[in-house]
Amino acid sequence: MTEIAIEELTERLGGVAIVDVRSAEEYDGTRGSHCDPRQGHIPGARHVDVYRLMQLEPAQIEAALGIEAGSEIVAYCHSGSRSAIATQMLRALGYDARNYVGSWHEWSRHDDLPIETT
Repeated sequence: MTEIAIEELTERLGGVAIVDVRSAEEYDGTRGSHCDPRQGHIPGARHVDVYRLMQLEPAQIEAALGIEAGSEIVAYCHSGSRSAIATQMLRALGYDARNYVGSWHEWSRHDDLPIETT
């Protein structure tokens, strides 16, 4: 399975590596989409913009993520499109990567879910 639902992700928060592949401004909450009620990122998420990810060599990706190949990763973006690309790239490199399709568009709408800003 290459997708993960919000219910499973919230249950595993803190126990799975999460990678936010949005822009730096979306990640830190300074410039997100106007349709999202809250800005920031999922707590504990590492940030690597998908466009940067596409330019890196495999060894550089492991260093940028700080996660060893073979590890389980959940990628997300704003609406699941950029994270789908990242998921496929990471799976090709040997990661057990899954896409959180609901992404920030869904997460930001749940006031009961934690967020972080930097």
